[in-house]
Amino acid sequence: MKFLRFLFLILLGFSINSCSVYNFTGTGKIDAKTFQVNYFQNNADIIEPGIDRTFTIKLQELIQNQTNLNLTNSNGDLLYEGEIVSYNATPMTATADQKAAQTRLTIAVNVRFVNKNKESDNFEKRFSFYRDYDGTELPTGATLKGYIDEIFERITQDIFNESLAKW
Repeated sequence: MKFLRFLFLILLGFSINSCSVYNFTGTGKIDAKTFQVNYFQNNADIIEPGIDRTFTIKLQELIQNQTNLNLTNSNGDLLYEGEIVSYNATPMTATADQKAAQTRLTIAVNVRFVNKNKESDNFEKRFSFYRDYDGTELPTGATLKGYIDEIFERITQDIFNESLAKW
């Protein structure tokens, strides 16, 4: 009986201790209070209007929703900046009569991350993702917005994981 009580106390001690190192978003312990996301300029060869603003806002919202960091316009402990470097719709497969059966929309973003409190976390990296759609479709309006949102959801999560979750 004493052994079980001892084992219980040890397990309780480990679980209490681990709560201070890890949280449910996977960010672990962050030595920062504020973050800053500078405007991501669209430098892609093909310009899709508004995606620069959309991306910047989506990255800000993701970090706000998954951490307790405060968004600031200047002097953030964590700084995200960069540019959209690629926006392409590429035929992936063809039909017998030489028409695109499937098209891939790909967006790539170059990100520079600076952690003022821990310089070893700093990086510059390219993140990209894609969305395949029927080759006969010409996505516009709400359909195109949905595809772009889906791509940005994945890219922003990848940026979050690389900068804060360390996955």
